[in-house]
Amino acid sequence: MDYGRSLALGWPIASGVIEGACRHLVKDRLEGTGMRWTPPGAEALLGLRSVYVNQDWEAYHRFHRKRVYRKRYGQAAPVYDLAEEQAIKWAA
Repeated sequence: MDYGRSLALGWPIASGVIEGACRHLVKDRLEGTGMRWTPPGAEALLGLRSVYVNQDWEAYHRFHRKRVYRKRYGQAAPVYDLAEEQAIKWAA
């Protein structure tokens, strides 16, 4: 590992930072009492957890709704104005 370059780029070089992030993202969520996970289930949950922790939840769901619409109807989702999008969100 090129420590000088890593420090110059502002990357963490201490394992404590990485271990803390892993604990926060993975361990705290997956190692609760009585929890058992299959690898695909854990991977799916960690993907969503990452989206949530990075505060991308709303953007992800906008993307997901568009992708599901295209898959279901074979065309791009219609463009809603802000008021209609909020009404849809509140109705859910």
